[in-house]
Amino acid sequence: MKFVARYSGIIALILAVLALDAQARDLDQDEALKLRREGVIQPLEVLMEPARGRHPGAVLLEAELEEEDDVLVYEVELLTSDGTVRELELDARDGRVLKDEVED
Repeated sequence: MKFVARYSGIIALILAVLALDAQARDLDQDEALKLRREGVIQPLEVLMEPARGRHPGAVLLEAELEEEDDVLVYEVELLTSDGTVRELELDARDGRVLKDEVED
């Protein structure tokens, strides 16, 4: 029990550092433009077509380009016609829908 009490702060710090390392990195507009010009990622307008097919009449609220575990992902928030906010993750290379869920 003394071990846990003595080292709980260090364990918490290590876990916090590991959690930060696993988070996504937001790309700025210059990085996104460079990747688009190089053909690494597709334009968001093209990738939104399948998302709009899933949620007809939805309005785009927010879009961010992120790098998650070496995968470029558009994180998109949509307001559906019934007033629900949905969060989608789209593979920025090919548009595959990686996640589609109600926003918390």
